[in-house]
Amino acid sequence: MSASPVTVNLGKETHEMGRIIITTNSSLDGVVEDPDGKEGFRLGGWFHRHGGADLEAWAQVELDEALSAAALLVGRRSDEWFASRWLSRDGAFADRLNELPKYVVSTTLQQALWSNATVLPGDPVQAVSALRRTVDGDIIVYASYELCRTLIEHDLVDELRLMIFPVVLGAGARLFGETSGAKPMRLLSARTVGAGIAFVSYGFTRDAGTAG
Repeated sequence: MSASPVTVNLGKETHEMGRIIITTNSSLDGVVEDPDGKEGFRLGGWFHRHGGADLEAWAQVELDEALSAAALLVGRRSDEWFASRWLSRDGAFADRLNELPKYVVSTTLQQALWSNATVLPGDPVQAVSALRRTVDGDIIVYASYELCRTLIEHDLVDELRLMIFPVVLGAGARLFGETSGAKPMRLLSARTVGAGIAFVSYGFTRDAGTAG
């Protein structure tokens, strides 16, 4: 699923820009809240309950994505969430997540909790725009849905990858919020993971040089 960095012509020189990729698990009706059931949401735990035997295939896709990534990008609460769950784990996926360079967008955080992490202070749009010019390759955004909405609104997302689980929850926080206008996309790929999870990827249809 990995693609080459976007190449942008800035005057006489050609620079490669990192690609911001939002990747997340979701119910069929777009709910992303409390997938593991540890946050107290009454419908939480849907990830394991409706993933079942397909989670083995899911894990391989996620590992392949992490191995191809250049960095991770998260918000403050997601930094805390992932640090509490992954720093104590081992295995190929945990090792890769823990060793990847990470960037935490926050206006209040002084020190990140996850390993190998750098805090990006100040305005998130400016911080991520600068990050795209610094990191070559795929910059994966996990969870961090408030940050995701900001990045989508300001046209800083290159690709959206959704693992859609076979359940309609009917309530709960969703990935998408209101935007100032339509955000057209194009379908890049669609396939099943295991027997019941749909894995779809969309690219945002904007000029490569319009953001950041």
